[in-house]
Amino acid sequence: MKREKWRKCSQAGQDMFASDCIGMGGTYIEIGGHLPRKRSNTYNLEVLQNWKGFSIEFDMQYKSEWDNCPQRTNPIYWGDAIKFNYKNALEDLNLPKHINYLSIDIEPPENTFKALQKVIGDGITFDVITFEHDRYQCEEDYHTIACNYLIPLGYKVAVRDVWHKVPTRIFETWFVKEDIPFAEVDYDTWFHKRRS
Repeated sequence: MKREKWRKCSQAGQDMFASDCIGMGGTYIEIGGHLPRKRSNTYNLEVLQNWKGFSIEFDMQYKSEWDNCPQRTNPIYWGDAIKFNYKNALEDLNLPKHINYLSIDIEPPENTFKALQKVIGDGITFDVITFEHDRYQCEEDYHTIACNYLIPLGYKVAVRDVWHKVPTRIFETWFVKEDIPFAEVDYDTWFHKRRS
């Protein structure tokens, strides 16, 4: 069977960032599964790099897409990310409580932050977190709110001012655990260094 090549799936290279930090065979939780391939932060990690984990998605309109994507064999749960029991899911899947990558992107940013609090409140820690705050269109500064929450818990900003399509459309911040040797950079710097 011919192996797939890395697809351009994620909006801003979140999957490449997670892969660069962790490598092959990592673990993930994806809050906001959306579509299984297009705009997916975990498709390449699961399909090409043998990552284990699960996604959660509230909107059932995407279920048929997931049902018809045989490449995705890790589970997706259909439900409310703010009420979901992450600890039980990890136990059911025989996954550890320390996960390599958290991709978190639901709407609106207030709910993204509540889901972040819920998954961490369930006792789960991460090496890498890509957090969507939609600063370009949101009155409340969820970048700062997320920083104020995560930094005291042992995380640091790795890539700031992540944008999509145009540089004024800043929509994410990427965090890593303090002990990961990664010096903070802006997205432009990370992106151009990654391409060179």
